[in-house]
Amino acid sequence: MIQKLIATLLLFTFTISNTFSQSPEKQFDRLLHQEYPDAATAASAPIAVDGEIIYQKSFGKASLKLNADATINSVFEIGSVTKQFTAVAIMMLAEQGKLNLDDNITTYFKDYPTHGHTITIDQILSHTSGLASFTSSDEWYNNRYNEMTQEELMTLFKKMPMLFAPGEKYHYSNTGYYLLGMLIEKVSNKSYSEFIEENIFDKAGMKNSSFMSRHKIIPNRATGHDKIKDEFVKADEMLYTHAYSAGAILSTTYDLYLWNRAIRNNTLISKESKKKAFTNYKLSNGKYANYGYGWAVDGVNGVPSIEHNGGSFGFLSNTIYLPEEDIFVVVLSNCVCSATDFVSTKMAAIALNKPYPDTPSKAAKINSDFAAKFAGTYSFDDGSTRTISFENNALYSQLGNRSKLKLFQVDKNTYQFENMFARILFKKAKNNTATILFKNRIYETIGEKVKIDSLRKQLTYTSQKKP
Repeated sequence: MIQKLIATLLLFTFTISNTFSQSPEKQFDRLLHQEYPDAATAASAPIAVDGEIIYQKSFGKASLKLNADATINSVFEIGSVTKQFTAVAIMMLAEQGKLNLDDNITTYFKDYPTHGHTITIDQILSHTSGLASFTSSDEWYNNRYNEMTQEELMTLFKKMPMLFAPGEKYHYSNTGYYLLGMLIEKVSNKSYSEFIEENIFDKAGMKNSSFMSRHKIIPNRATGHDKIKDEFVKADEMLYTHAYSAGAILSTTYDLYLWNRAIRNNTLISKESKKKAFTNYKLSNGKYANYGYGWAVDGVNGVPSIEHNGGSFGFLSNTIYLPEEDIFVVVLSNCVCSATDFVSTKMAAIALNKPYPDTPSKAAKINSDFAAKFAGTYSFDDGSTRTISFENNALYSQLGNRSKLKLFQVDKNTYQFENMFARILFKKAKNNTATILFKNRIYETIGEKVKIDSLRKQLTYTSQKKP
């Protein structure tokens, strides 16, 4: 594989210079420079093929306040990529015979309300447990800057209703992965951070990875940023007690490369456990979720991928691994304004020599009849809402009260987001209401009376299917 890529590098160097004939390195540079200009916030991105890093650069500022450049040693919060480490820790304990993935959660949390259901560890690992995510609750949002003990958060979890019978559907749940961290502590008699440091960081050689802390000085730590009305501001800080085993790890791109190699080489868990982690979970109706244990099961331009993205206050991350080709890509950024999943997917496609075309530069003009049918506010059964608006003959999509994103027409009723691979399909329902299909989730119109009080910053952004 590496020989093929070197040949491609040489071939591309001597061809006509355009988007698809530039060398892969120039294409990587172009993508990253576009998304992360040198005067703006940072990104760090390596690509490894057959275990060898063939590209590794950082762009932008690790801290705008200090005017500090990002380097390959910059330390970022990786958000929900943490879930990979939590999942592997659980599988380690299972291999040691200290727990069974089929165990009921009440084996370890005696009074946890399961509402008559059996909730297994493997259902929690695969986000099919039916447990609501605590980061979507008003109580958590109102206390997001306050330290909360595990007992206080457990009280919050117990108040939340089950969303569905375990195994019936997929629903991303930070609650589930928080409980897995508590389970690791119960079974190992170590704190979550101690277990991960001793059994994963040390064994994988990850010397620059650690955990969130308000007080500890972490060398080369990047500052998180938000972008409000085209101006960058320092982001709020996520608390370790909230992120915990669902999103509290800080790391570098090189350490995540070492993490990938440890998983690839079965250094931490067996080949059989890895296969379970990399296999999409079968639901009770016979269909499959696009998630295994700590990894989303996806694809890059037709090539199977295992990936995960993450976000915390001021940071976004995305890791992509193509097992068949042994290609690993990671992009870490210190601003929630950046599209790490978009950029990393494009980089993976370039490494495959199967690049995606550029997003159309102009949104298609929309006629007023189409807008009258589909403009409005849509809701999904997890409480999330999405507003489709019609402005200056173009369609825009807005999740909650985040920034509006322009939509580009790719088919009759299908639109793609600006700087994203996610698509929306507009349909008319049988009862004459409008629906949209987005990331395998159906939203139904609920009219313009919906009011959204505040933006709930999630610990993660779930994996997106690529076209």
